[in-house]
Amino acid sequence: MSSTSLTLYATRPGFGLPDTSPFVLKTEVQLKMAGLAYDRASAIPPQAPNGKLPFVDDHGEVVSDSTFIRAHIERRYAVDLDAGLDARQRAQAWAIERLLEDHLYFAMVWFRWIDPENFAKGPAHFADGAPEEQREQLRKDLQARKSVDLHAQGLGRHAPAQIAELGRRSVDALAQLLGGQPYFLGDAPSGVDATAFGMLACVATPFFDTPLRRAVEAHPNLVAYVARMMRRYYPQHAWEAAGLEASVA
Repeated sequence: MSSTSLTLYATRPGFGLPDTSPFVLKTEVQLKMAGLAYDRASAIPPQAPNGKLPFVDDHGEVVSDSTFIRAHIERRYAVDLDAGLDARQRAQAWAIERLLEDHLYFAMVWFRWIDPENFAKGPAHFADGAPEEQREQLRKDLQARKSVDLHAQGLGRHAPAQIAELGRRSVDALAQLLGGQPYFLGDAPSGVDATAFGMLACVATPFFDTPLRRAVEAHPNLVAYVARMMRRYYPQHAWEAAGLEASVA
């Protein structure tokens, strides 16, 4: 890939989503919000500078982590994804992002990666490209690494029902924070909406059957929000969250 352009290194579409990673979705939507032209290339985490996706190569400057990527594009291209927000709203946006990325994300990961049925249906296939005799061990290693991460974070120390309960509290809080607004901080999308969309779409995808998905489905405003964001930023992507979009969009 040429270093003369802005390139987003992402995972790939899957699980009913434009990309399997909520952090890739966040960064890609923020690039679209900024009105920047970019190339997209598929990568795997070991190829990333810090072992996680996404990262960008912006004319030879490599930036990792979705939060630092946003800071980079705002600084380099003189854009403000929170234009129009006051200081209190910017603080609220940061608090919402932490709820999404430091709490709900880990609950989503548990039900995607550790739940046996969902793992077999989804992430286990990440090993399909390996030689057949290596796949089973690779799948065990992938799942074991996620289990270690979740245990270190703390949420993975709980029983599945408790993880679901904690995740539902975050989903319920997000529904209250969104309320009747089209976007989290008003009538126009801001940077936090990219984060919220990426995480909620990954939770709400009908590909996985989880209590967190059902928690989102219990809030028509969240279902409509994900559909609204999907239409705005991925108009070519077919999206139907549990068949609810038509009734609430």
